[in-house]
Amino acid sequence: MTITLLHTAEAHRVRFDNIRDRINPDMTLKHVVRPRWLKKAQDDGAAALEDEIAGVIARAPGPVLCTCTTLGPVAESAGAMRVDWPMMRAAAQAQGPVLMAFCLESTYAPSLALLERALAEDGTPQKVYPLPMPQYWPLFEAGETEAFDAVIAGEVRQAVETQGDVAAVVLAQASMDGAAARLEDLNVPVLSSPDLALRAVLDVARG
Repeated sequence: MTITLLHTAEAHRVRFDNIRDRINPDMTLKHVVRPRWLKKAQDDGAAALEDEIAGVIARAPGPVLCTCTTLGPVAESAGAMRVDWPMMRAAAQAQGPVLMAFCLESTYAPSLALLERALAEDGTPQKVYPLPMPQYWPLFEAGETEAFDAVIAGEVRQAVETQGDVAAVVLAQASMDGAAARLEDLNVPVLSSPDLALRAVLDVARG
């Protein structure tokens, strides 16, 4: 059983391998890492990569999971699963306002649209509170993951306490996954995408 993952950051290779080892060690993950895809999408729009991404997906042996939120809509249109879709569906089931945390401006529009789609499908439209944190993205790019996770968790904790009516928190980017472990004592569910997504695409692979 082989699942292909499309990444724009090398760090996701280990992240998803670790999840695979925990949930299904027999699953083979084929990692396609293209950092330049994110840069090009930010500069020229994700549509500029449609043909290239579609070609990779068409050649993949089995289901494909796109772990880049910015590229999600393009990858989905070519047949891939978006890493954040299972998470957004889980957020919709909270049936209350959702705090959506993100660090890349290019993530905001596709993440919001996907969350609103999940809420509509669930029949539970809710308020969505955006929490942009672009000032911390350089930490992730520099490999300072501990510091990145810590500041994300701190900002989310403060936002939940300030807002007061949050039913669920969405960590919109797969790179933010590490912050969830620092928020386990929060009084609302904090959802991150990698584990949920890999389990979902595994279900697809099993047929």
